[in-house]
Amino acid sequence: MRNDNLKSYLNLHLIVFIWGFTAILGALITIDADNLVWYRMLIAMIFLGGFIAFKKQSFQVPVKEFFKLIFVGLLIALHWIFFFKAIHVSNVSITLSIFSLGAFFASLLEPLFYGRKVLWYEVFFGLVIIAGLGLILQVEIKYLTGVYYALAAIILGVLFTLMNGKLISDHEPSVITFYEFGAGVFFITIYFLFQGKFTADFFQMSLNNWVLLLILASICTAYAFTASVKVMQRLTPYTVMLTTNLEPVYGIVLAYFILGGKEKMSVEFYIGAVIIIITVILNGVFKHYQNKKENL
Repeated sequence: MRNDNLKSYLNLHLIVFIWGFTAILGALITIDADNLVWYRMLIAMIFLGGFIAFKKQSFQVPVKEFFKLIFVGLLIALHWIFFFKAIHVSNVSITLSIFSLGAFFASLLEPLFYGRKVLWYEVFFGLVIIAGLGLILQVEIKYLTGVYYALAAIILGVLFTLMNGKLISDHEPSVITFYEFGAGVFFITIYFLFQGKFTADFFQMSLNNWVLLLILASICTAYAFTASVKVMQRLTPYTVMLTTNLEPVYGIVLAYFILGGKEKMSVEFYIGAVIIIITVILNGVFKHYQNKKENL
């Protein structure tokens, strides 16, 4: 059992590392953010459809749940569009530092979804995080547009994650994600049709872009999602949450070494980012011990 848990823990770090690499791929793929998301969701949906068929799982979901999945799919599409726009108008480091706010936003929105009270230490940590964010914005004001896009992306991300938390308890995660990706492709397709974007040029991309898109959709999306679900069956939610908070760390370090000049930020930026990340981890530690006290 211990070896299985160690293997799951190492797999989780690999998954989080892959998620951190997603932002790097977004910066390297040289197409518009909405085009990128359309291709990503379409290709990932195809991979997931093949996985579901291979596992001989049922594609059926109740009609009521189907409409919920459609709405969540729209949120996911918008989340990724804003995410990649943030990277394109600023850089990976700015975007991922803002994404560290995800756990804080989740702690504020969870009471609305699950009917629990707001905890004092979440408010305190929230103020510390805002201070860290303020430090980043003070010295990196030229990236303010990217910050706005990243904030919109993370709020949408928290919303669809909370909604998925309820949906996944009753259905196979791969089936849910298949329909959500399909809905995202549908909505973006409708938008593209009105915009007249489906021209010959839309489907003509460099070989480099195609290769990066396939990696993004297969490894960073379809594989990482299904692997993360399997890992969660063996590790505690606390371990998963704390490890997932390392995603911005991995992403910022990778960006620094892979993308070079554009990712080299001021000392104040890194101080602000460290403040945010440490605070998010401390929030997780407090939650863990609070839960242990309540269960005694």
